[in-house]
Amino acid sequence: MASELKIRVNEREWRVAVAPDTPLLYVLSNELLLQGPRFGCGLAQCGSCSVLVNGMETRSCVTPVSAVQGKSVTTLEGLPAWYAAQKKLPQAPALHPVQQAMIDEQAVQCGYCFNGMIVKASELLSKVPQPTEAQIRSAMNGHLCRCGTYPRILKAIQRAAQTMAGIAR
Repeated sequence: MASELKIRVNEREWRVAVAPDTPLLYVLSNELLLQGPRFGCGLAQCGSCSVLVNGMETRSCVTPVSAVQGKSVTTLEGLPAWYAAQKKLPQAPALHPVQQAMIDEQAVQCGYCFNGMIVKASELLSKVPQPTEAQIRSAMNGHLCRCGTYPRILKAIQRAAQTMAGIAR
C-alpha cells in the first residue's frame, strides 16, 4: 500500500507516494527520474546502484525507501554539490573531481559500473584524501566492471586524489 514519504535527495526535499518497502533505486529512477543509480544485479553485489546516504555508500537496490527518511541521499548527479559543501566552495563545480578524472583517464566504457565506482571513490576520498593503492583496491572491492577497466579506474581515483589535494599532474 502506498504511503506518502518525505525524502531528501541531492539536497532537495521530495514527497513520494510509494510503498515503504519499495527499493530506493526504483524511487530514484522511476519517481525522481534520476539516471545515475543503475540496476545491475538487484542483489547488492555489483555496486552499480550505489548512492551515498549521509555520506556512506549504500546499495539502493536493496535499501527500502523508508530507511532513508530523515537522511540525506546523494546520487551521481548530486556529487558536485556534495563535494562543494564538503570543501566549503562558493559554487559547485560542473563535475566532482572523481567524475572528471574518470573522463580524463578514459576509465568509463560501457557505463555499467561507473556510477557505483564514482560514488564509492568519492566516499573514499572524503575520508582518506591520499589513499594508497592498497586502500583504493580494498575500498573498490565489490564493485564489478564488465569491461575490466580496473587499471584505468585505479589511475582515475589516484588522479582525483591529486587534484583534490592541489597536486599538479
